[in-house]
Amino acid sequence: MNHLANETSPYLLQHADNPVDWYPWGADALARAQAENKPILLSIGYSACHWCHVMEHESFEDDATAAYMNEHFISVKVDREERPDIDDIYMQATLAFTGGHGGWPMTVFLAPDARPFHAGTYFPKDDRYGMPSFKRVMAAVVDAFHNRAEQMQELAAQVTEGLQRDVLGEGTAGGELNEALLTTAYQTLVRGFDPINGGLNKTAPKFPSPMNLEFVLRTMAHSAGDRANHAREVLTFTLRKMANGGIYDQLGGGFHRYSVDAQWLIPHFEKMLYDNAQLSRLYTRTWQATGDPFFRRVAEETFGYILADMTAPSGGFYSTRDADSEGEEGKFYVWSLAEIRAALPPELADAVIAYYGVTPGGNFEGQNILNVPNSDVAQGIDAATLHERLDRARATLLQIRATRIHPGRDEKILTSWNGLMLASFAEAARAFSNDDYRQTAINNAEFILREMVRDGRLLRTHKDGASKLNGYLEDYANVIDGLLELYQTTFEARYFAEARRFADHVLAHFAAPDGGFFDTSDDHETLIARPRGLQDNATPSGNSMMAKVLTLLAAYTGEDKYDAAARGTLAKVTAAMREYPGAFGEALNAADLLVRGVQEVAIVGDSQRAETRALLATVNGAYRPNLIRAFTPHDVEDNQTPPLLDYRALVDGKPAAYVCEHFICKRPVTDWDALAALLSARF
Repeated sequence: MNHLANETSPYLLQHADNPVDWYPWGADALARAQAENKPILLSIGYSACHWCHVMEHESFEDDATAAYMNEHFISVKVDREERPDIDDIYMQATLAFTGGHGGWPMTVFLAPDARPFHAGTYFPKDDRYGMPSFKRVMAAVVDAFHNRAEQMQELAAQVTEGLQRDVLGEGTAGGELNEALLTTAYQTLVRGFDPINGGLNKTAPKFPSPMNLEFVLRTMAHSAGDRANHAREVLTFTLRKMANGGIYDQLGGGFHRYSVDAQWLIPHFEKMLYDNAQLSRLYTRTWQATGDPFFRRVAEETFGYILADMTAPSGGFYSTRDADSEGEEGKFYVWSLAEIRAALPPELADAVIAYYGVTPGGNFEGQNILNVPNSDVAQGIDAATLHERLDRARATLLQIRATRIHPGRDEKILTSWNGLMLASFAEAARAFSNDDYRQTAINNAEFILREMVRDGRLLRTHKDGASKLNGYLEDYANVIDGLLELYQTTFEARYFAEARRFADHVLAHFAAPDGGFFDTSDDHETLIARPRGLQDNATPSGNSMMAKVLTLLAAYTGEDKYDAAARGTLAKVTAAMREYPGAFGEALNAADLLVRGVQEVAIVGDSQRAETRALLATVNGAYRPNLIRAFTPHDVEDNQTPPLLDYRALVDGKPAAYVCEHFICKRPVTDWDALAALLSARF
């Protein structure tokens, strides 16, 4: 065993018995590199990464390659999901060395003081794919380190200075946050819409891009006429194509990472918690906005997948399912025509084969990825009978699939991704009036507050009963979002108070002097640069999500400090949002809140009374993206309850709803139709 044996990350433990003398990132590895004057070979990846597994099998399990690494390098393994700060810093360096080509596994060569002087991604064991072999790359690096030391040190200094400069100067202010910005961003974003296959780009690969599609949904909700109709078409056509494609698990529910083709047919088969958190929330909201039961079904199936496969007994959510099983990508999910014929009686097999496009030759390496190429297939029978047969067939096929060797599951629990899933379950509990979702959200919040908080501060990761690593900006931002959603579902004031406390901690310990936030706290481990990500990627950037939740907290509390911090954050990316909206989806959603304002609804009344329930149902019954809700059974003021509820009282002994903006309220109403009229008049 190498130095990874005591780690908790499944990705690091996968390498614990490599012949490579791996270290985790830390003082021991850096001290040894400096003492022995050896370069550091930094390898960064994650457990569901297909090419990470390939490089491990080819090189890190090879005795000769490992011996060379052990002789000439101090080798360090990093799980990018546990350490996004290290991943971000050295990804920027890798992009600089490769001319903009990044990815995982990331292979970075560092001076003993951790400054990078060469980098790449996957290197094959032998020369192929037009790439040099890993051994040849290592030999060149060793030669440069020992025989051109001055040149190497100069290069490391230049790259490091560039990283530090980029962090300090990242983001370009330009223009105001206004309707014109949102309009321009929308027009630019949907210009790439694929009217044949759906999606916001026409070429492969295709990623779901839930943040960008949420901005389209928001635009639909705030618009009328042609723009609303166009936004609806872009959104619903795309979501339908995705859910009918192979990127969606037609049997077990839930979405794979992305599609390698333009038709959403052939996925990269890994399943990520963060994708399913964001997409389940988007499908829930789209059902609220359209009333189309298709979107509700997809949302509920995705929640079902999370509950069945990704929920720990503790209440936390696991991170990922690998793409590979038995050494083959996608093997767990695909079917042959013969397998389906053997598994099902003829009438059920016929329905599955027709509906899911199953053919003798398959659509993926001779096998079939189930998808829905033609949802109108009737098989000469009525639609109700067809779908009854499909339901029975799916149950049988799922039972058979469960006997296969499952892809590996990364069971570490990441705070930021749990915050995303918490928010989705909490919101769906309201939308669908689902008590199971409500309890799932409560269980998760209690897990976070119990296991992921130390001395009042969030930690990053949990595995095998232990939590560790300082929380990052995204951890705080996503948990705040989740707690605010849960407050609006349960109206338990403690959840609001915790969200506000975490936000105040961010303002105190993460704020950058020129606006926005660093990704790490002011007492975090000192690295060669302090990262500050402003661009949204597969998950919202911590800055974008903080801008959103700070805007909501300003509406709940009336405190200008939250509003000012949100505006200062988005000021860093105003020009970028206009020019490159596809990279700033969550920032645009936050900008939408600031530009169009937040509708504040405070309700007072006995929750057991029918009148009170009618008021709450009115607030929860439609998609209103800029609305926040607060509730109390009686006139109350304390340090946990949102100030939005201060001085709200019953009206003539009846439950009452106050609709406000910036704490300026209209006359309270006591019946649901009057409340509905007030809410609709706002937009």
